[in-house]
Parts: sequence; structure tokens; C-alpha cells
Amino acid sequence: MSRNTKINALLLLVVAALAVLPLVLGLGDHKEEPFVGADAEAETAITEIDPDYEPWFSPLYEPPSGEIESALFALQAAIGAGVLAYYFGVRRGRRQGELRARAHEGTAPAGTDSQTTGESTAGRA
Repeated sequence: MSRNTKINALLLLVVAALAVLPLVLGLGDHKEEPFVGADAEAETAITEIDPDYEPWFSPLYEPPSGEIESALFALQAAIGAGVLAYYFGVRRGRRQGELRARAHEGTAPAGTDSQTTGESTAGRA
């Protein structure tokens, strides 16, 4: 097993543990809704401190149900993951292209002159 495979397996194990441990340990059992988002927790804390508090702004769009809100959040996360994956894919592709170009320069066929192909030998070691 290669080093990268071991690291990837360890990272997957850590992610799985982070997802399963709160459920196994019963964290949040004392709450009415144990795994609500941070927004709901903050709203509860604010109303406990100042019951007359009124928000400065209201949402531009209020989804008709929690399921639609969750779906929109998942869509947002998927789009963000897609953008990141595209960026890292382009970066890796460029790096691989540069490595292939350098390897191809080193294995130029005999009889080609660097002056005719526009290559410069000044910076080579």
C-alpha cells in the first residue's frame, strides 16, 4: 500500500468518525431539535438575552418549506464543490502539460536545431 493510499484511507476514516461519533455518543439528546444549524442556535441565544430584539434585515427570499431550504443549500454546496474541483483540475492539467512539454523538449528528435524551433538553450542546466 502506497503512502498516498494510506493517507487517503486515514482521512476517510477521520471524516467518517466525525460524522458518526456525535450520533453514537448521543450529543444533543437533551435538546428538542438536536442537530439544528448555527442560525437557530444564535436566534435562541438572542431571544434569551433580549426578548424584544428585532432583526435589522429580513430575508430576500423565504423558502416555503424546510425541505426546499435544505435542497437549495445542498445545491449551493454542490455548485461550490464543482467550482473548486474545476479549478484544481485545471491547475493539475496545466502542471501536467508543462511537465510533458519539458519532457518532450528533452527528447527532441535528432537533427532538429534549437534555433529553427525557436527554443533557447541559455537557461538550461
